[in-house]
Order: sequence, then structure tokens, then C-alpha cells
Amino acid sequence: MSLSIYQSSVPLIKAMLGNLSTILAKAELYARNRKFDEKNLLDSRLFPDMFPLVKQIQVATDQAKGGCARLAGIEPPKFDDNETTIAQLQERIGKTIAFIDAIEPAQIDGAASRQIQYTMRDFNFEFSAQQYLTNWVLPNFFFHVTTAYNLLRQGGLEIGKGDFLGSLVDFNIETKQVRAR
Repeated sequence: MSLSIYQSSVPLIKAMLGNLSTILAKAELYARNRKFDEKNLLDSRLFPDMFPLVKQIQVATDQAKGGCARLAGIEPPKFDDNETTIAQLQERIGKTIAFIDAIEPAQIDGAASRQIQYTMRDFNFEFSAQQYLTNWVLPNFFFHVTTAYNLLRQGGLEIGKGDFLGSLVDFNIETKQVRAR
């Protein structure tokens, strides 16, 4: 049996959103324990022309919900992009996961050759479903999740690869063991 479009996308995206949520919870606690405004983290950027942390998370969730929706042949939900706190970003991640959970594997499986076309701002997107997943959704999703991780790490949060991989694997740096969960 070959790996389906659903199997190669939805579980991975959901797991990484869960890992991102766990890292954000650590960031909220970090700011509270150090007695500084979490806005310092949310507004942080790696470089002046890059999005701040809050936008990185918004775009990651947009890639997740938009990607899964278009693969399923349905319209993605629209979010307002008005989050200003970690709690609101957590809610956004939760809504994204709930939306993705409502998509049935049959809606996505067998869609590899389905044509996906849409317009966003001034760009017209045209892909087969497989190309859309492998050449657009997953690279963009991981770019923004990784950038969010890096911003928090740069902000002083003590996190590592085990936090990034989180629910995907058991990662033990001391025993040098990595196993799938």
C-alpha cells in the first residue's frame, strides 16, 4: 500500500501544530516567570523584513487549514488575523486543529491529480494536489513553524529539537535514541 496524500499531510500537520502549541505554552510561562510582557516575544523578528512571531503563527495555521481544505476540495475557513496574545494564538491553533479534524481521509485520498487553483492577493496558484502539498503547503508550513521556534529560542526560551519534534518521536539526547511514537 502506498502512502496516501492524507497520511502524508494531515497527521503530520496536526502533530506539528500540537508541538507549536506546547512551545507557546512554555513561552507564556517563561514570560510570566520572568515578569515581562509576552508582547516582547510576539513582536520579535529575526530580521526587519520578516514577519514577527504572531504573524509566523498566523501564516502557519493558514497554510495548515488552507492546505488541508484545498486538498479536500473545500473552502478554507477565514480567520481575522487579530491575535495579540499567546492565549489568542493558542485558540487559533485549536480552531485550526478542530477544522482539520473534521476532514475525512476520503476527502483527500485519491486527490493527487486534482487541480488546485486559487488566487491570493495578486498571485494565481495552479498545482496538482500532489504538487500543492509537496511544493507549497509543507515547505511553507514548516518554514513558518520553524521560524516561530527560532524566534522563541532567540528570545531566551530554553527549547530544543525535542520540543520541535515533540509528539512525532521520542528524542533522547542522553541515550542518543530516536524512535517513532
